Amino acid sequence: MCIFRQEIFGPVVSVTTFKTTEEAIAIANYTLYGLGAGVWTRVAHELYQVPRAIQAGRVWVNCYHAYPAHAPFGGYKKLGFGRENHKMMLNHYRQTKNMLVSYDKKSLDFFSMMGHYL
Repeated sequence: MCIFRQEIFGPVVSVTTFKTTEEAIAIANYTLYGLGAGVWTRVAHELYQVPRAIQAGRVWVNCYHAYPAHAPFGGYKKLGFGRENHKMMLNHYRQTKNMLVSYDKKSLDFFSMMGHYL
């Protein structure tokens, strides 16, 4: 159905049936977008496996639209890449460099420096 494949914003609820968990995951992933999804289950195994299999940036389990303000936010597929609102987002804007500096006035060669670390 078209409503399951499009990105619809607003107070919309769509309901469908499925026979297996795998079929439910396939229906959820059969979209060009992947901003958010919700899963309701009482089966403990599904609490962990289904959200991992759904291709969405945020998956709520047994709740919807509850999240801390600093939680990573972003979509999958045609909804872009990267995450906002989280320190992990900084990795997209920086390069890590390791600098080892000696403040000793004496010149240290490679082998004498190794003695400091052994």
